[in-house]
Amino acid sequence: MKRLEVGMEEKKKKLISLLESYGSAAVALSGGVDSMTLARAAYMALGDRAVAVTAASELLSEEERRDARAGAEAVGIRHVILEADDLALQEIRRNDRERCYFCKRHRMEKMLSWAKQAGFAVVADGSNVSDRSDYRPGARALQELGIRSPLAECGFNKEDIRKLAKEWGLAVWDKPSVACLASRVAYGLELTPERLQRIDMAETFLRELGVKGQLRVRDHGDLARIEVAEEAFGLVAEQRAGIAGRLKELGFAYVTLDMTGYRMGSQNISLP
Repeated sequence: MKRLEVGMEEKKKKLISLLESYGSAAVALSGGVDSMTLARAAYMALGDRAVAVTAASELLSEEERRDARAGAEAVGIRHVILEADDLALQEIRRNDRERCYFCKRHRMEKMLSWAKQAGFAVVADGSNVSDRSDYRPGARALQELGIRSPLAECGFNKEDIRKLAKEWGLAVWDKPSVACLASRVAYGLELTPERLQRIDMAETFLRELGVKGQLRVRDHGDLARIEVAEEAFGLVAEQRAGIAGRLKELGFAYVTLDMTGYRMGSQNISLP
């Protein structure tokens, strides 16, 4: 096995030590590499005094739900699913620039309440230092509620996390970053179960066609804007008729390929 550089070894020891200091912890598990790596570290540090908690609602894709279940089982950590019912909140449904704040606060309040009742001392999430490069109002909610972010506190960036996940044999080590389905919807368009479901179905269809790497179907109302890595442009062009047909079946009137390719948080570009 390739030896990790000294800096990474120090970060890893610091992470395990920090988690041990909690005594017990509930880890917010989404199914992505960040939260899965944190869940693995928490189980190493705390054993049965660690639990993985997934907030489930229409904002979580079926793929993420499956990966969370499978990942927790592979790690060995107990897995709990909390029904978040995000769309019950008008502040989330209206989908303005503060949506992520209200959603994160809503979910984390539920996790804190559950953790307190179940006897877990800390609630932790997988935020890391690379997250600071994008507009993330949800980070404010984490700070207000006292949610710990051990990966960020120990200086882990996204590249570090992938290296550690690979060393630990986690299947998601090279999984593309995935945000919640609401991040695909243009600000100002109401979030509905139907809108989120069609995005999930559209992205699943593209994956089944063979599109790999980063993928987003951005919802602009009648328009679907497809973002993929540049190496997938050829495949999308070859399958354009089938893609357009399927996305129109799902309710989009227009289907376009964004020629700039995938960009993290591209819906935020239009924000003042």
